[in-house]
Parts: sequence; structure tokens; C-alpha cells
Amino acid sequence: MQEHAARGAESRAIPFDAAKLDRLMEAAGLDVLIATSKHNVQYLLGAERAIFFDYMDALGVSRYLPVLVYPKGAPGKAVYIGHRLETHQRAVAPPWVPQVRTESNGSVDAVTRAVSALKDAGVPMRRVGVEMAFLPMDAGRALADALPGAELRDALPVLERLRAVKSADELAKLKTASELVIASMLEVIAGHGPGTTKQQLSDALRIAEVNRGLTFEYCLLACGSSHNRAPSAQRWEQGDVLSLDSGGNYHGYIGDLARMAVLGEPDAELEDLLAEIEAVQRAAFAAVRPGALGDDIYVSAERQLARISQRDCTDFLAHGMGLVSHEAPRLTAKGPVPYDDVDARQPLEAGMVVSIETTMKHPKRGFIKLEDTVAVTPTGYEIFGEGGRGWNRGGSAL
Repeated sequence: MQEHAARGAESRAIPFDAAKLDRLMEAAGLDVLIATSKHNVQYLLGAERAIFFDYMDALGVSRYLPVLVYPKGAPGKAVYIGHRLETHQRAVAPPWVPQVRTESNGSVDAVTRAVSALKDAGVPMRRVGVEMAFLPMDAGRALADALPGAELRDALPVLERLRAVKSADELAKLKTASELVIASMLEVIAGHGPGTTKQQLSDALRIAEVNRGLTFEYCLLACGSSHNRAPSAQRWEQGDVLSLDSGGNYHGYIGDLARMAVLGEPDAELEDLLAEIEAVQRAAFAAVRPGALGDDIYVSAERQLARISQRDCTDFLAHGMGLVSHEAPRLTAKGPVPYDDVDARQPLEAGMVVSIETTMKHPKRGFIKLEDTVAVTPTGYEIFGEGGRGWNRGGSAL
């Protein structure tokens, strides 16, 4: 079964820009790249994640650890070490990697087999790039012990740069994910009325997303004047606002959006507050185009933010989206997820995808937020999942 998968891979095209990866590895001083995160292995393998381990990693006394090894300039010597429970899946849809070995039983075993395959292929291993944040300590120690003369370097920046510009297929998946999340939110809002608990709303959103072919990842929701966004027994009552913020995963790609609702009709103040948030969002959108610096998004949004009445309780955030929430382009070092703002000073490129969000924590009217997924196009931008931007009416389908 394993040999069949390897033979079937010979005719398959490499699903990513191998020349770009080679250039990135050369610039980073890497001889070989060892990917061990499920998202980067999915990207490099060009195949769906292992079915059995899509949700969990733990198994027995160890964990699932996919290992894809890519030697710089030598894709013909690439190796994929998968778990034995992947054997049938990789036989049905063989990936491009010349050597596909679905034989590992844990993290140390997977790394040990990968190193053995590298040595057999005669691959240079003086400078080895690994995903420091996604390599378990036991596997890392085993790797270092097996390569005593090698220098282990963090390959995360290389893989981030490789994935920063999305292919047409990736953009289509992100658009589908976003549209399905919005459709799920609107269904839940319309189908629930006074007295519904936040837990019931979260559960309903999970079902709505799964029914549309998404993998439900999370639901953050606030209602009434509370800013607490955890599912709970709190009830959504007449006149209360509702903020829904959810991530739905479509074949690995995340749709992350937020929309607002109200039970009843929004009064003039609520209309004005949401309009202020919309104005900040639109100002940020207008700065999205190829060649514009990443920081232009913040400059434009913060200029509009300074003009609104609720600027003291309103925050703006923009971050990359794709296989990972908060991936490249990285536009701020001040957000809730800490990282360097390396892309703030670099031009945006067509194919990049950015999540743009404006959040108001009003002391009396509650949590009011819009979040949108925006793709950089050759001529400007495209919003993925643009529906439901105003005040959606709760219980309208009842």
C-alpha cells in the first residue's frame, strides 16, 4: 500500500512554488526543511489532512506528528512520514512526494524515520529548518541527537512567506468559508428569539456551519450590555444587541467574521454606532491594493477612528488569514496576538488575504463589532462574505 502511494505520486505536480521555496530557504541559510505542523504539512503535501487526526493529536502515550522533509533544490528527494492509520487515505489520493511512508507510531518514531530517509538519500543536513513552535520536545531531542553536527533553525518565517500569497484555489476556499459562515450566522439570528441562551445560540451556529460543510472552530458571542463573549446561560432578550464572531473551517481554510443582530428594531443610537464601525471598516478597505504598504491599512483606519464619537472605547485590528488565523501578512506588533509587524513596511501583493475588524465596547449598549475577510486583488480588494453587515433582526424567521 505504501509503495503504491509512492509510485502514484511520480506523475503529480508539486502543489506549491518550489522555486520560491528554494529561494526562501537559500536566503534563510537552510539545507533542508522539516515541516511538522498539520497546516504546513497540508500545504506542502497538497492533500487533505489525515482523517483520523484532523481533530485530535493525542494517541496512546504519544501524539500524531506528520513529517514532511523538503531538501533545498531537490524535490525528488522529498519524503513524507505519516502515521500508519493514513495508509489507505494516501493510497486513494497519492500526494506528489516521491517517498510516502505511512509507518510511524508516534512523534519520536516519525522524526527518527525521517532522519533515516534523509541519510539514505544523501541530503545535506548541516543547517536544518524546523517548526520550533510545532515540534514536540521529545521529537526535537531525537532530531538533535540524530544530527549532532547540524544547526537547527526556525523555519516558520520561510513557511509564512511561502504561504502569504494565496493561489486561486486557496482564495476560492477562503471565499467559500467566509460566505458559509455568514449564511450560518444569518440563519441562527433569524431562527432564534427572546429567551434564547448564548449557549443555545452557539450550539445552533455549530450545527448550521457543519450542515453547510464547514468544520466549526469557535463562536464568540455577547448580548445585551455585557462584553462577556463566552457561551453561557445568559438570555438574549427583547431590545438586546447580539454580536456573533465565528470561525468556520473549509478544507483547512478559515472563514473568520463577525456580524450584529438585535431583537426588535434598532434605535437611532444603535444605527449610528454601527455606522461608525462600518465607516472605519470601509476606510481600511480603501487602503487595500497591490503595492500599498501594509501599514497603510492602519493609517487609513486610525484616521477614521479618530473622527468617531466612540473612539475611546473602539479598537481596530488587521491580520492575515488563511490556513492559520493571524498569519502573514503581519501588520501590527500591538494586537492581541503578539508578533513582529514585518509586513507593515512591505507592499501588499495580489493574493494576500487580510481580516479587518473594528470592535466597540460600549459601556451601555454592549459589544458591537464587524469583522471581514478581504483579499488583495490585482486592481484593489474583494470582500469575502459581505452579507449581513447591518442590524440583522433576531427571530425574523419564527
